[in-house]
Amino acid sequence: MRVRTGGVTAAKGFEAAGVEAAIKYQNRKDMAVIYSRKPCILAGTFTSNVVKAAPVLWDKKIVEESPFGQAVIVNAGIANACTGKEGYSYCEQTAEAAAGALNVPRDAVLVASTGVIGKQLPMDRIAAGVEKLAKAKADTLDAGTQAAEAIMTTDTHSKQVAVEIDVKGVKVTLGGMSKGSGMIHPNMCTMLAFVTTDAVISKELLTRALKEDVVDTFNMISVDGDTSTNDTLLVMANGMAENEEIKDGTPEYEEFKAALHYINETLAKMMAGDGEGATALLEAKVIGAATREEARILSKSVVCSSLTKAAVYGHDANFGRMICALGYSGVSFDPEKVDLFFESKAGRIQVCKDGIATDYSEEEASRILSEPEVTILADMKMGNETAAAWGCDLTYDYVKINADYRS
Repeated sequence: MRVRTGGVTAAKGFEAAGVEAAIKYQNRKDMAVIYSRKPCILAGTFTSNVVKAAPVLWDKKIVEESPFGQAVIVNAGIANACTGKEGYSYCEQTAEAAAGALNVPRDAVLVASTGVIGKQLPMDRIAAGVEKLAKAKADTLDAGTQAAEAIMTTDTHSKQVAVEIDVKGVKVTLGGMSKGSGMIHPNMCTMLAFVTTDAVISKELLTRALKEDVVDTFNMISVDGDTSTNDTLLVMANGMAENEEIKDGTPEYEEFKAALHYINETLAKMMAGDGEGATALLEAKVIGAATREEARILSKSVVCSSLTKAAVYGHDANFGRMICALGYSGVSFDPEKVDLFFESKAGRIQVCKDGIATDYSEEEASRILSEPEVTILADMKMGNETAAAWGCDLTYDYVKINADYRS
């Protein structure tokens, strides 16, 4: 696997664009398109929130019932959630507008929205934006970057990644982009993520790979514990690499899964580190757990702890908060066996051994916690399973951003 520059336009046959449509924001890009020159196999995972935005309902139907997909239209600023039948009809209208502008079937168009809940989309601006996107789309790196920038809301930077693998001598590429900074606590599988690939692979196998991988990637991040109404992760495979079809149980499938995992984990960590107001990416890694699922639960409990997040922001080695978070996770373990470490580029320090504080240096621990990427490592000494979760510190700016988000 080779990491390369790019995002959703890296794979053969994919085009993208980002334009200004004034959906909510002024003087910034707020609509994007991903388009494939050939029909695509689709796979997707969506929010588990009972309250599902209209685009989620539309996309689930397209992924499950349509023979193929060929385009995605995304708008930022208005989520089209809690908008009833009218909001769903706007998904239909957006798809119809894109079908005409891109010359694809209406049922091959997926839609995604992110932003304020409860407001209806300005369909005149959406329709005009679709026309602009159709004219602007291209297969260049810049076009992919423009699309990644256009889907941002409170994100501070765009998020994209691409990799290449060899399938029996044929180059296959995967690329992706995502957005997400607040209301991030995916359980899907406000975050949106889109992955494109030119691989030849069946819908069944692509869907299996995605659903198995999301458990250890997007489902292992949390910024604020709020699961969005709009969480959507879509994968489009157009087969334009013309490789021999990737089959189950082969080395090629294992390599494809590894590439998909790299894309998903990289985008997920980018979102966690770009949490609203964040100054640090927080990783909680659990080793020595009895089962993989227990390791996931334990690590997620640490990154979701508000007190842990605040301690990381203050560079305060208050390890009791992490031990506490492990304790209320619901997983049974012996607290007198737990070892706890802090790690970063500044070094590594053990702060707890067998459930008891070590004679560690507060100054050194604080220095380690002052880095932009920090890991809290917990050894449960209960087994051989491991898992990692990602979040961010909790700052004053998180409250400021969300106190006036609608203004």
